[in-house]
Amino acid sequence: MTDTPYAVEMKDIVIRFPGVLANDRVNLTLKKGEIHALLGENGAGKSTLMNVLSGLYKQTSGTIKVHGEPVSFSSPKDAIKAGIGMVHQHFMLVPTQTVTENILLGLNEPRFFMNIKKYDQKVLDLQDQFGLRVDPTMKIWQLSVGEQQRVEILKTLYRGADILIMDEPTAVLAPQEIDELMETMRSMTKKGKSIIFISHKLQEVTAVADRLTVLRKGVVTAEGMNVEGLTRQKLAQLMVGRNVMFSVQKELQEPGDIVLSVNDIKADNNKGVPALRGLSLNVRSGEVLGIAAIAGNGQSELAEVITGLRPCKSGSIKVSGKEIANQPPSAAIKSGVAHVPEDRTKVGSAPSLSITDNSIMKNYRHDPIGNDWSINYPKAHEYARGLKEKYGVLAPNVRTMARKLSGGNLQKVILAREISSEPTLMIAVQPTRGLDVGAIESIQHLILEQRKAGTAVLLISEELEELFALSDRIAVIHDGELMGIMPVAEASVEKIGLMMTGERIMNKE
Repeated sequence: MTDTPYAVEMKDIVIRFPGVLANDRVNLTLKKGEIHALLGENGAGKSTLMNVLSGLYKQTSGTIKVHGEPVSFSSPKDAIKAGIGMVHQHFMLVPTQTVTENILLGLNEPRFFMNIKKYDQKVLDLQDQFGLRVDPTMKIWQLSVGEQQRVEILKTLYRGADILIMDEPTAVLAPQEIDELMETMRSMTKKGKSIIFISHKLQEVTAVADRLTVLRKGVVTAEGMNVEGLTRQKLAQLMVGRNVMFSVQKELQEPGDIVLSVNDIKADNNKGVPALRGLSLNVRSGEVLGIAAIAGNGQSELAEVITGLRPCKSGSIKVSGKEIANQPPSAAIKSGVAHVPEDRTKVGSAPSLSITDNSIMKNYRHDPIGNDWSINYPKAHEYARGLKEKYGVLAPNVRTMARKLSGGNLQKVILAREISSEPTLMIAVQPTRGLDVGAIESIQHLILEQRKAGTAVLLISEELEELFALSDRIAVIHDGELMGIMPVAEASVEKIGLMMTGERIMNKE
């Protein structure tokens, strides 16, 4: 028994849903003033456990103590009263309101004749304590992604939280912003705050966390282990139960002819604001061109104009010499374009349909699967079973609905469908986002196999480590403009990070 009570002590936590044991006698302790990492594959039970601690769920059995006192939460409001706040991966901010107004939302502050300048000063005072600089009078839409995250942290601190749950906080940040966040986390713990840090990025865990707990299939495989001295390989083994290769083998090869030619493309985003401002680039057969950009700088719109999902205002897009700009998606498909979209559930698949239906979406009108009038489902199931086996999709059978698959297995179904069309060009957008280390390894190998087969690959990713591992060249986009293109051998995290924030270099096509 420790002399000083833990900031949080979760003991023998069991959480059951109908037919599912999500957490099986899980223990987790958080010391005051420490950063405690919570690791695990997708579906391991991390979010479920934190939803209990933040008051969203009620445990089936087990006990929770906060600062040594037993607690029972019926709602997030109870957790906030106990000093627990959650910084969500997807920001909960109102774009048209100021920083201060967002921080005050939901609090019992006077609604009429509010002296907003007084509260601006309170926010500034809070910033001074923790080094979280952001103009309290600015509207959210005027802020960078990193600044918006600071607002989320300030919201939690303003409510008096001394225990923070940070859910994948670095997922949308540039390298320099990640470094700043790490310093902020250390600063908060020095001032007595305690942090539970959920992340898929093992290098961040080893860099910033003091201790860690690992979950695998709802069971603890490492409890309160000191991080010092642990390798990424050891952490991955604890998470997935096997050795994971972090360095993918990318063979040297000469790229071939230009497959994709994008010339002076201009396009708007969904708000009618310019997203691409005269962008030009080429991708050759047998090469991977990586696109590095902070979220919201035009990379998503680039993928959409190439695949026919978004019109462009001007410019040219050619695949193997054929113009496809402002053509329907079917034109891109006929030109040999495969698309692994950013949103695997809303765009990349039909969740309420089976693995079979999702596997045949590009060839259901072609023999032997079907024609314009009907689908030969015995042949379709046979085709889907072949893909399921070849790509290692874990599911009871091909009649399983897509929504019942894990993120990694759903991504394998999408990749299997796209690769089986034997594309000349693959557009892969955030292909490993939100996946665990085991699934990431599988997806990255599939991308390199396409490169080896001579496919031109445009890889859009916010994971710099992934871009460096898979790309032959890296192009950087900022505010819809190309900041530069360089061979990966000449690139560095520092160079790419500066370009992502607006510094331009000479292009190297």
